[in-house]
Amino acid sequence: MNKEFMAAIDEIVKSKGIDKEKLFDAIVQSIEAACKKHYGNLGEGKPIIKVDINETTGVVKVFSTKEVVEDMDVENDILHIGITDAREISKNVNIGDVVYIEVTTKDFGRIAAKNAKNVVLNKIKEAERQMIYDKYIGFVGDIVRGDLSRQDKNGYIVQLEFAEASLPMSESIMNETFDTNVGSRKKAFYVLDVKDFNQSEQKGIKVKWEPQIVVSRTRPELVKRLFEKEVVEINNGTIEIKSVAREAGSRTKIAVHSYNKNVDPVGACVGERGSRINAVVQELNGEKIDVIEWNENLVEFIKKALSPAEVLDVIIGEKDTREGTKKNAVVVVPDDVLSLAIGIKGQNVRLAAKLTGCWLDIKSATSVGYVPKPVRTPEEIAAQREAELEEAYRLAYEENGLEDDLMDDDYAADYKYRLEMEKLRHDSE
Repeated sequence: MNKEFMAAIDEIVKSKGIDKEKLFDAIVQSIEAACKKHYGNLGEGKPIIKVDINETTGVVKVFSTKEVVEDMDVENDILHIGITDAREISKNVNIGDVVYIEVTTKDFGRIAAKNAKNVVLNKIKEAERQMIYDKYIGFVGDIVRGDLSRQDKNGYIVQLEFAEASLPMSESIMNETFDTNVGSRKKAFYVLDVKDFNQSEQKGIKVKWEPQIVVSRTRPELVKRLFEKEVVEINNGTIEIKSVAREAGSRTKIAVHSYNKNVDPVGACVGERGSRINAVVQELNGEKIDVIEWNENLVEFIKKALSPAEVLDVIIGEKDTREGTKKNAVVVVPDDVLSLAIGIKGQNVRLAAKLTGCWLDIKSATSVGYVPKPVRTPEEIAAQREAELEEAYRLAYEENGLEDDLMDDDYAADYKYRLEMEKLRHDSE
């Protein structure tokens, strides 16, 4: 090694942010290992090697450490040195001490340079990996921006600001195109994972070349993050995104709720003249987005989730599935909007089911013999309520033998409701 090589190392240390002391320790260890291997070929003994590098000139000196023994006890002159010879090197040595004897040869300069180069390259690679990990680990679950760079066997490579990312085929939208013209806005990607390759190698796991960062364009969370960045009221907590249902590249339904009665959640997400929602649609290359107001009343929520279709009635029940018991609902719609409620290839009902977490069975009014409920006066509603309560009391008495004074209106009404749900579930089976 020479001054030019050392100057190059100094430049790399500065530009890559590598710890100089750790770098030289690694270089020394590498040269020591190479020298030990070299000495091992000279005989059975393998001496302890000490390497000294002048960090300014690059001069490398190699020392063999030998134990001081009695002259008559020298059995291996690679490992041992007699006391007489040792005191010619240092007068103060005693039996059992260790002395350093320079054994540098012309071969060691070549060995040192080769090993130093390999160590520096590996340290540069480690430093770059660490920089990428430190830079992007905080973006997991958030958005980064970039452009498609090229395609590989697993999907696409995305060029981010400071690194490359992998966009697996399963996380990409079929036939999606990107504007790569100079000055065009880079696309948003949802960060799924940032891999710590250095830690993997320390554990002995072989790392193949691939980007450390894994991103997606298909996840519902991407839409959620875009709205959070576009809508101030979501960002500050006034509006909450309750759920998102997405079929990437085609259509998304998003349910929002406002904690301020004076703030319209749908209007805030759409923005003036559609400015906010259009910004998100543009990010998703024209994907259709339906913003729906969330409702804690599941019946009303389902009605909104199936928009733009009109819903006449919703009957809630439960259904046994492989995942366990799940809420289901029979949804009655006018005959002429049945196809609209279901959607093209069932998309509208699929998205509504995901959004509400409820299995939906769409029925036309004719198929279930639906009779519209007449518009009633408040007096009629009160009278019907009274009649229903009387019926509820009667049912509770017949089933359980409970007297009126042991029940209240809420108990009786709840009991009647449970009987109706039990009948509905039995009929659906």
